[in-house]
Amino acid sequence: MKKAHIQPVSSVSGTIRPPGSKSITNRALICAALATGQSRLTGVLDSEDTTVMIDAWRMLGLNLKHDKQTAEIIIDGAAGKLPIRDAQIYAANSGTTIRFLAAALSACEGHFILDGVARMRQRPIGDLLDALRQLGADIRSLNELDDRCPPVEIRSQGLRGGTAKVAGNISSQFLSGLMMAAPMAATPVTLEVQGELVSVPYVEMTAAVMRSFGAKLTGSGSGPFVIDPAFRYRAADYEIEPDASAASYFWAAAAIAGGRATVQGLSRNSLQGDVRFCDLLEQMGCSVSYRENEVEVVGGDRLKGVEVDMSEISDTVQTLAAVAMFAEGPTTVRGVAHNRVKETDRISDLARELIKLGATVDEFADGLRIHPPISITACDIDTYHDHRMAMSLSLVGLRQSGVAIRDPDCTGKTYPGYWQDLAKFSGSRIVMG
Repeated sequence: MKKAHIQPVSSVSGTIRPPGSKSITNRALICAALATGQSRLTGVLDSEDTTVMIDAWRMLGLNLKHDKQTAEIIIDGAAGKLPIRDAQIYAANSGTTIRFLAAALSACEGHFILDGVARMRQRPIGDLLDALRQLGADIRSLNELDDRCPPVEIRSQGLRGGTAKVAGNISSQFLSGLMMAAPMAATPVTLEVQGELVSVPYVEMTAAVMRSFGAKLTGSGSGPFVIDPAFRYRAADYEIEPDASAASYFWAAAAIAGGRATVQGLSRNSLQGDVRFCDLLEQMGCSVSYRENEVEVVGGDRLKGVEVDMSEISDTVQTLAAVAMFAEGPTTVRGVAHNRVKETDRISDLARELIKLGATVDEFADGLRIHPPISITACDIDTYHDHRMAMSLSLVGLRQSGVAIRDPDCTGKTYPGYWQDLAKFSGSRIVMG
C-alpha cells in the first residue's frame, strides 16, 4: 500500500490559506441550486465531497460551470423545478451530500435514488427520513439490512410544510438538511430538536448561508427554527471561507513542532465553529492571536493535557489527539459519541492508532482519555479511508521519525493538496512510496 513518510522538523514558521470550507461549499451549492437566478460562488473547495455534490446537480440538469483554477462556480438555480426528475445519484462517502440532497430533492418533484460506498450504507439517515415524512415527503430506505441507513428512494411531489421533530444527538446534518429544504415548502415550517443537538455551530453556519441567499428564518442554537416559504432563495454572489477544519492541522503543527502558524482568511468571527480549536490549543499552553483576517498560533514551551467537551467541534478531535501525544498529563475528550458513525469509528479506530504510537488510551462511549507515552513509537498509521485520520496523525511525524501514513490519497475527500501544502508550510520532506 502507498504510504506518506513524514520527515521531522525542528520547528515550523509558515503562513497558509487553506482551500475553501467543505461544509460551506456544499451548503452554498444547495441554496444556489434551489434559488431563482444565476449565482456565483467563489473560494469553492475542489474535493471528492464537493465533486459528488456538483455532479449530482449536473445529473439533475442544472447548468453549472466549475473553474477549478479560480475556485469559482457559476450555477443557474432551478427554483425547485428540476430539468431532470428521474435520477440515481452517487454520493460516495459524503454525509453532507446524501443528507442535504435527501431533504432538498424531497422539496422538488421527481423520483430519485441516493446511494454511496459500502460505509455509507452503515451511516445513519433514519431520523432525517422520519422528519421529512412529517413534512409530507414520500421517502424511504432501500437498505435490506438496516432501514435506518442508505440507499434512499424519494418519490416527491414537494413538501407540505408544518412541524417536524428531529433527533439532534446523531448528526446536525439532519437539521441542516431540513432547514435548507424548508423555504421550498408550501406552508411555513417549524423544526424542533429532540434531545441534545451536537455540533451547534454547523447549524448556525447553515442559517447564515441560507440568509445570504434570501431565506427568512428565526431561531438559533438548538432551535426551534421557523422558516417562512414566502422568502424563497434568490441568486447571490457568495464567497466561501477557507476550511477551518483544515486549518486545525497547521495550527496543531505549531503546537507539536514548535514555532508559528498563521492561517489567512479566518477570524474569531468565522462562520465555522472549528476556529474554536485554537481555544483548546491555548488551554494546552500555546499563544493565539486573532486578527481581522487571520489567526496565528505560536507553540508553547510545554504542552499540558486538558479535559474538554468537543461536541461542537468534533471534526477536530483527531487533531487534538495528535497534540495530546506530546503533552504533560492526560487529555480527556467527551461529548463526541456521534464520531462513531463518521467515515470510520473516530473513537475506537483513533484509539487503536494512538496505542500503536505508544499511548495508553481509555475509551468511553462518547470519547476517550489519552495518556501520552514517554517516547513515541515509530509505526505505520492506518487511516480506515478517513481523510481526517490521515491528516491529523501525520502531524506526529513532524516531531517523531519513522511515522508513515498508509493510503495517503484518502485526503482527497476534503483536501487533495494536503501533502504538498504540509510540506511547503512545515519544511518537512514528505516522501510517497
